[in-house]
Amino acid sequence: MATNKTVKTAGTMPANSPITVVDLFSGAGGFSAGFRAYEPNGPGSSPFRSVAAVEFDEAAAATYAANFGSAHVANVDITTWDPSPYTGQVDVIMGGPPCQGFSALHRNNPEKPKAEDPRNRLWAEYVRVVRTIQPKIFVLENVDRFLRSQEFQHLQEATSEGGDLSNYTLRSGILNAADYGVPQARRRAIVIATRNDLGEPLKHPRPTHTRDTATSPQARFEVEEGTPAEPLPWVSVQSEVFDHTPAETPSVDLPERTDKPLGIVLPGPYRTTELHIGRNPTELSLARYRAIPPGGNRHNLTGKHDEVGGVETYLSTDSWDKHKTGSGDVMGRMHADRPAVTIRTEFYKPEKGRYLHPEHDRPITHYEAALIQGFPADFQWFGSKVQIARQIGNAVPIGLGKALARVIHERLER
Repeated sequence: MATNKTVKTAGTMPANSPITVVDLFSGAGGFSAGFRAYEPNGPGSSPFRSVAAVEFDEAAAATYAANFGSAHVANVDITTWDPSPYTGQVDVIMGGPPCQGFSALHRNNPEKPKAEDPRNRLWAEYVRVVRTIQPKIFVLENVDRFLRSQEFQHLQEATSEGGDLSNYTLRSGILNAADYGVPQARRRAIVIATRNDLGEPLKHPRPTHTRDTATSPQARFEVEEGTPAEPLPWVSVQSEVFDHTPAETPSVDLPERTDKPLGIVLPGPYRTTELHIGRNPTELSLARYRAIPPGGNRHNLTGKHDEVGGVETYLSTDSWDKHKTGSGDVMGRMHADRPAVTIRTEFYKPEKGRYLHPEHDRPITHYEAALIQGFPADFQWFGSKVQIARQIGNAVPIGLGKALARVIHERLER
């Protein structure tokens, strides 16, 4: 295993040399797709090349393999993965360890917080890989609560004097994907670490978009220079997504098709454009959808009845009626003129959030969710409807990854 003392540091990158990337907890490859979408010299000019990816979920790993042929995809538990063949051979490591354990930190039991969730320990595997490979830069993405966790404190200790990663300097911040032209308001913790022999530590990308164009956003953390001084307005889901989706009723099922890119037979591959699929809603669900106006939510169902199956039926529920406060996103319609709410793994269930189409009486489709995340039309997907939905919801938005790729490329070139 490499140590800080034995690793040879690299000098300036040769001209036209690819920037090599390892993607940990890669999922379908949203982070890698964002890096590939950064094309400083026109189509096909991305300087980034994926050399390896690690992903435990077999369907997500197959999706990654189908889209990033240059990478060796390890469909294994990361605790069993040996990174030593890549020591000193990789420029960037990126990834987002599973974050469910951070989602309700200290909420229910202060004596035994969710910080003890075993999924949170996977951050230590990320550190192990970084310590072995010694990349020039590593980027860690997680939910915003990660920056208040014990795990982040441990990461800060590891990069302090005497720590396992003391030859790196950290910068952390909360980035909203909507601030980078993504039609989705998704706040994520982004930790960037630069190896000290590269000189000045890398800063976060400056926002290019803002909710309020009347005033320029104030940086909440140190950011790179060079982006427009006057940010553009946030991008709406109507202009970026729903103006480009088919008018016909979504299909219920995926096409019958299988392949085995990693030796395991799975449904697929499917192009993003083939994912215009949805649920087969019940009559009660359809009645609820019809009763919710533009921008509305579950509160619009209170006191309303409709005929369902020949029977007069109350459209709300006792639970919804009793909870006057709390999330207003449940059974909510997306606002056409704004970015979407965070796309999660069950975006096809409007009872989970503001996932109803702005106008049509249905939830958004997998295709629309993939466009909100920024996936290209020719991206290849493997898995069942549920598996693909999980891959879409767990991905780093393409536009956010692209913004990070830009500052990394410019820093390494410098």
